[in-house]
Amino acid sequence: MTERIILISLLTLIIHSAETLSYAVRMAGIRSGKLAIALSLTGMIVLISRTSNIAQGTMTGKVVDFAKKHLEFNLVGNFRIILTAASLGTLLAIALFPTFVALSGRMVAHLEKAGSVPKMIQNALRVDVIQHSFYHFRLPKWEMVQRLRVGGLPKRLMIINCFVTAIYTVGVLAALYATFLPGQYSIGASQASGLINGVATILLTLLIDPQVALLTDKALSKKAKLSSINKVFGALMFSRFCGTLLAQVIFIPAAYWIKTIVPYL
Repeated sequence: MTERIILISLLTLIIHSAETLSYAVRMAGIRSGKLAIALSLTGMIVLISRTSNIAQGTMTGKVVDFAKKHLEFNLVGNFRIILTAASLGTLLAIALFPTFVALSGRMVAHLEKAGSVPKMIQNALRVDVIQHSFYHFRLPKWEMVQRLRVGGLPKRLMIINCFVTAIYTVGVLAALYATFLPGQYSIGASQASGLINGVATILLTLLIDPQVALLTDKALSKKAKLSSINKVFGALMFSRFCGTLLAQVIFIPAAYWIKTIVPYL
C-alpha cells in the first residue's frame, strides 16, 4: 500500500504542477500576442489534469477499501501526505514558472507553424528541438517575490482563489474519507466530490476567470503594463499554494460536512 500512496502522491504533484503552470502558457500568449493559440494549449493542460484527477480518485478509493479491512492503517495520515504533494507540486510549478514561460512561447510558435497539435508534438520530439529546449532554462529569482510587494496585490482575488483551490484540492479526499466514517450513505458520500468540485468550478468561473480575462485584455491592448499581469499570475500562484495548505485544515471538517448533508440530498 505504501507504493500506491507514493504513486497517488506523484500523480497529485503532477496535477497541481500542471494546473499552476497553465498560467505560464497564458503569460507566453500575452507576451507573443498570440493568446488564442496559448489558450488552446492551456485547455489541453487542464484537460490532462482533470483526467488525471479522475484516475487519482479511483486509485485513492482502493486505499479506503484497504483501510476498512485493516483498521490499524493510518488513513488520515496518508491522506495528509497526498495533500502535502499538492503543495509541493504548486511550489515546483512556481520554481519552474520562468522556464515554462520561455518554453511555452516556443510551443505557441511551433503550434502556429505546424497547424495541428499532433504535428506540433511530432516536431517537438525531434532531438535538436529537445536539445535546444535546455537553452530556455531559467532559475527563479528573488525579484519575482519582490515584484509582488510593489503597488499592492489583488487581495480579494487572492482570498477567493485560495478558498477555491482548497475546496478543489480536498474535494475527492474528503468525500472518500466520509465513506470511511461510521454511518449510512457511504456510496452517496463517495459521489459528493463531484458536488464539491462543481461548486469550486462555479466560483472559479464566476469570480476569478473574468477578472483575469479583463486584466489580460488590458495588457494586450497596452492599457496595462505587462508587469501588472505578471504580478497577478504571481499572486494567483501564491494563493494556490496557500489554498493547498488550507486544504489540510478543512480536510476533516469537510468530510464530516459531507457525511452530514448526504442524507438530505
